[in-house]
Amino acid sequence: MKFMKLGSRPDTFYTAQAVRSVSSEVSSDLIVQVKGSRYLLHKFPLLSKCLRLQRLCSESPETSQHHIVQLPDFPGGVEAFELCAKFCYGITITLSAFNIVAVRCAAEYLQMTEDVEKGNLTYKLEVFFNSCILHGWKDSIVTLQSTKEFPSWSEDLGITSRCIEAIASKVLTHPSKVSLSHIYSRRERDDESCNGAESQRHKPPSKGWWAEDMAELGIDLYWRTMIAVKSGGKMPSSLIGEALKIYAARWLPNISRERNVNKQVASDSDSDSTNEITSKHRVLLESIVSLLPAEKGAVSCSFLLKLLKAANILNASSSSKMELARRVALQMEEATVRDLLIPSISYANSTVYDVDLVITILEQFMLQGQSPPTSPPRSKLGFERRRSRSAENIVLAFQESRRSSSASHSSKLKVAKLVDGYLQEIARDMNLPLSKFIALAEAIPDFSRLDHDDLYRAIDIYLKAHPDLNKSERKRLCRTLDCKKLSVEACMHAAQNELLPLRVVVQVLFFEQARAAMGSGKVTELPSNIKALLAAHNIDPSRPTTALSTTTSIPADDQWSVSGLRSPKSKVSTLRMKLAEDDLDESDLQSEGLRRTSKFKSFCALPTRPKRMFSKFLSINRNSSEKN
Repeated sequence: MKFMKLGSRPDTFYTAQAVRSVSSEVSSDLIVQVKGSRYLLHKFPLLSKCLRLQRLCSESPETSQHHIVQLPDFPGGVEAFELCAKFCYGITITLSAFNIVAVRCAAEYLQMTEDVEKGNLTYKLEVFFNSCILHGWKDSIVTLQSTKEFPSWSEDLGITSRCIEAIASKVLTHPSKVSLSHIYSRRERDDESCNGAESQRHKPPSKGWWAEDMAELGIDLYWRTMIAVKSGGKMPSSLIGEALKIYAARWLPNISRERNVNKQVASDSDSDSTNEITSKHRVLLESIVSLLPAEKGAVSCSFLLKLLKAANILNASSSSKMELARRVALQMEEATVRDLLIPSISYANSTVYDVDLVITILEQFMLQGQSPPTSPPRSKLGFERRRSRSAENIVLAFQESRRSSSASHSSKLKVAKLVDGYLQEIARDMNLPLSKFIALAEAIPDFSRLDHDDLYRAIDIYLKAHPDLNKSERKRLCRTLDCKKLSVEACMHAAQNELLPLRVVVQVLFFEQARAAMGSGKVTELPSNIKALLAAHNIDPSRPTTALSTTTSIPADDQWSVSGLRSPKSKVSTLRMKLAEDDLDESDLQSEGLRRTSKFKSFCALPTRPKRMFSKFLSINRNSSEKN
């Protein structure tokens, strides 16, 4: 790092009886008090270079031997004043990035300008600052850091703005052209200590070499510097995102753990200081959110969700939370279940995780995908042998939209798996309301779930954690479950699950037998454990029963049976007995008709005549079995 030495005389300042003085044959005639410290000095060397001291001495009364001057608001403290005093005496002083701001503010306060004497301290400091400090990377960073001690003075003197401009210009410049003062970043310094300085000397800096050094700045200065970097327009958004991630890791470590500790010791610690720390963290986080690049993928979804967790814990502004939720929704397919487990700190509900926030993210995600047209619009020039450039552009735009649609569909499939896994985690919460579980499960469109095994596991976990649900609530819980999309293992488990509504068990049996019929062409008898389950509810699969609907008559030739699908002449005895056992009368259908999904309506109202294709399929299988 750069430094500058002024003066040639040795240091003759000393302390006697808590008073700082200078060795001289001439007795002192000036007393200067700076923030509780007293200096015995001489008028001639100081007043010849300090215009303010000249004015104060002329205004203050003179005692028998000394003039007394009070400097209560002196910037920089006693260290800066002593450096200015030594400069007046010609004593050697050393200036660097660590003390130039304090000395520059002190010289401005004392009015050590060219109007008083040529080559005064202010002029020499400006030359050193412009020619050396602003040309070095580390010098600029250290100098900018030191301005936080004198914010108003640094702003008025232009020190802060000039440092920010210098740092931003170096970030936007190739690192080979920047004077890095042999220090790139903390990580590279650690590598140097392990691998030796010789290997590092020939290693070129990475593209993000500036991020860790800038992470040492306070949030106000960091925000202004990053705005200057972004305004340059040359920095890739991915590097901006990586720099923000480094800064957040530097200043927001283990924020959730610290929050829990603060809650536990709130009664013993000073609540005012705790609130002050929380407020600082809140401002820091909201500033980071405002700096996030607008481009999708500039930062990872995991990092965004970590910021959202911190925002929830620190009670950040609703605008910051919504901005983070919107950005998470743009790349939600990259998230994991653990990322979505955002702790709830609301005192209005006692749930473990903030489900409402995840529902908001999911709603934002579903609003993105708008299905493009399934076929390209026809061009009026389509019959011409040679297509125009506009027609080609139409086709290219359509192909791009199809690719976007494919990506959107793939994202929804991934998000569906993610949400089902998240449901399994939150289902264990005994305080989770049924309405929130259902809202989250129904937010996923049907086509996004290729199978319903994960959803069934979540429902099963919720039923076990909430044994007090009544029959109506259990029906509502299972409304989203599609038994046709359950695997064989899930069907076997569901058929013996006593917590499920009886209606769901019947659906599982029916569709499992139908699947077996379509797969082999014939259906064997029901397994013994399923027969035992049906017998426990007084259901005889072989005995026909009355129809479920009193208004629709099903011809005998078109009725099916769960026990066998050998021909379309079978009965639907088991299905109807199960539904009747579950209290599904006509009034129940009418009262719940508005809330029932179309899929379940079609299940309850069986078709009066089987599908022609399925009838042919059964007859072909039957003929082939007879030939064999």
